[in-house]
Amino acid sequence: MKCKIISAFAFIALLAFGCNEPDDGTYTSPITIYEKIDGEWGLTSLKMVDEVAKAAGTEPNEQSLSGFFNYEDFKIKFNVDGNNQPTTYEVVGDVPSLFPATGYWQLSTPFQQTNASAARILLFSDAQKSQKTEELRLTSVPGSTGEMELQLVRSSNGTPFVSYVFKLTATN
Repeated sequence: MKCKIISAFAFIALLAFGCNEPDDGTYTSPITIYEKIDGEWGLTSLKMVDEVAKAAGTEPNEQSLSGFFNYEDFKIKFNVDGNNQPTTYEVVGDVPSLFPATGYWQLSTPFQQTNASAARILLFSDAQKSQKTEELRLTSVPGSTGEMELQLVRSSNGTPFVSYVFKLTATN
């Protein structure tokens, strides 16, 4: 009798789980950094870092530029097409230019790096993206907070001497 009851429960369990077809959903492309960067970004802070002083351990090695030269008006727009591929960028605001104010862009990689190295935003003067004008490091990728950090490094003979760190928030 006990064996019949156990067999009946086992049979019912097989029927219940055997008819269940798992729904794994449909394929969705992974989210790229392009999707996260798309849109307009407003400056929250800009600091200039003396890379030589920083390497030597000399203080001060940073200076805030946020309130100088109208940088509080700084905005940058990164545009993508319908397939989330990069198209143009534009710096908006009456600010001194640290890099070209308009042009085309693409990332060195469309996904976050697993080795903690920064992706680079490559800026170009032409739509074919053959004339590189500047390179920005994407040191903080936007996430749920809508914040991003870019770094522009100036070098001489391969040695960095000054960098500019832009902290930005999404404005759209």
